Parts: sequence; structure tokens; C-alpha cells
Amino acid sequence: MHEPRIIVALDFPEGNSALQLAHQLDPQLCRLKVGKELFTATGPQLLEQLMTRGFDVFLDLKFHDIPHTVAKACHAAARLGVWMVNVHALGGRKMLQAAREAVAPGTTRLIAVTLLTSMDQNDLADIGLAGEPEQIVGRLARLADDCGLDGVVCSALEAADLRQQLGERFCLVTPGIRPHGDSADDQRRITTPRQAIRNGADYLVIGRPVTQANDPLLACQRLHAEINEVSTSAAKH
Repeated sequence: MHEPRIIVALDFPEGNSALQLAHQLDPQLCRLKVGKELFTATGPQLLEQLMTRGFDVFLDLKFHDIPHTVAKACHAAARLGVWMVNVHALGGRKMLQAAREAVAPGTTRLIAVTLLTSMDQNDLADIGLAGEPEQIVGRLARLADDCGLDGVVCSALEAADLRQQLGERFCLVTPGIRPHGDSADDQRRITTPRQAIRNGADYLVIGRPVTQANDPLLACQRLHAEINEVSTSAAKH
């Protein structure tokens, strides 16, 4: 069985809906992501319930604060036993280094958010960030790598360049994934699962195409098969 590369985003307002969906899914096919809304509503108890069912959990809270506060938050997340936690690369070098010191390498994976996939060129201009999104993402990813983090969250559109720059060991987690023909919703920089894997993504964060499917397990199985087909094809070449 291949390692699950799908991370299903549990974007629910309360815990029962998340648990009902998790009950329909298979931890051998996917991992689960718990973000700000769900974690704020349920607290750590939900994480424990999901992990008890065998799921690896990505705690997606994008910590961004002074270095000491972020370090303490990352340490607390690692103690909960989550598989992955993230911080915001825009917090800067000292914050990223503090986060790395708080989470021992080889335990909980520590990654950084570069730019949110909802942001486009106009949004960057509004907040005074100069350059194309790809340039900014590259700069922030190199900073995260320099600070010893395990990887970054990035758009799949940027994954190919980052894979080339940062090598195979650097972990690339890509949201903004929509199967061909699906609605883009509120994402701007999006791509298909097949293209994301070809671009070098390690893990694909997928929400509505699974969570709102008539049969979430079947949707997950199809995505898993598609990803493995691309991965196998790439390995042969």
C-alpha cells in the first residue's frame, strides 16, 4: 500500500460532522487536516478522536506571532501527537528558528505557509509585497529551508520550481487542488491532482471534492488511484 498523499480538509463548523466524515474514510487512503474553525470549535479532543481512529492529523493553525509564543504553540501541538503542524513564513527567520527548536526533527513535521492560495497579484500589492507570487513563494520557501523546516505549503503551480530549487527531501504540501471540471470556489491559484503530482507535490490538500461528494470514500479512492498512477508513471521515467 502506498503512503497516503491525500490530506482531506475537515472544513466543518463543529465536531460531529467531521467525525461522521472520518467514519466514512480510510486512514490508509488519506490523512486529515483540522483548521482554525474546527479546532476553535472543538479543541484538542477532536484531534484525539481522529488519531484514535488511525488517522494522521495535520493541525493547520498557521502560527504567526513573536518567536517565543510560536515556539510554545508548536511544542504544545507536537505534544498532542499530530503528524504535521504549520507556521507562517512571513513571521520571519527568528520565528521560524524558534519553531524548529521547539519541535524535534523526526517527530511532528514542521512546515511553513508561504502565500495563501487565495492571494493574487492585487492582494500582494495591497500589503506592499513586491514581485510576482512565484518569486515571493520561492524566497519564503528558501528561508524556511534555511531555518531547518521540513517543507512548505505552496500552490501546486509553484511546486515544480521549488522541487528543483530545494531538492527531493523538502516536503511540498499543496492546497488549491480541484479535480478536472470542479468549481474553483474561493481559490485563485489552483490545479488538478494529476498536475500537482507531476509538478513535484508530496501531499495534496483536498476539501470539497471529498467532503461534499455523495460517496466520500469512493472520491478518495479515485483520487488515490489517480495519484498512484501518476507517481508510478513518473518513477518509470
